[in-house]
Amino acid sequence: MGLTGDTRADTLAAQASPGAWKRRSCGDGAKGERLYDWALATVHFEAEPGYQRWLLVRRSLAPNAKGELELAYYLCHAPVTMEDLIAIAGARWAIEECFQTAKNETGLGHYQVRRFDAWHGHSTLANAYLAVTAAYAPKAQAAWSASHQPKSAVSWHT
Repeated sequence: MGLTGDTRADTLAAQASPGAWKRRSCGDGAKGERLYDWALATVHFEAEPGYQRWLLVRRSLAPNAKGELELAYYLCHAPVTMEDLIAIAGARWAIEECFQTAKNETGLGHYQVRRFDAWHGHSTLANAYLAVTAAYAPKAQAAWSASHQPKSAVSWHT
């Protein structure tokens, strides 16, 4: 089923057949494997040769407080498979966690930023401080390394 420029993603998702939904993991999270139901629809917009546009829909497995299954939508444009798209969508969690760590380690969580240049200056200085401290202070480097254990590898299920 195609998607025209004025069709809403939620309308398309409501029309997906039960067979369109596939249960897949988008990686391990803080509470274990993150399983969702996923559906992929072809979006018929003009695309570059070798590329296709899709609407990837993620559906929660358990209803929310209102008794509804939550949906998330991803408009995609790349020459990849459904599994690749799910992996990319799942990477958002790791990126958000990285930002949260950076905010906590560099003080950005307590620094109110109103303009990009202020944020850029603060984050650049903070990251430079962390790099120099880690390079020249072995105790600081050991403490920093101990608090940043590598996350478990992401596993994608087909």
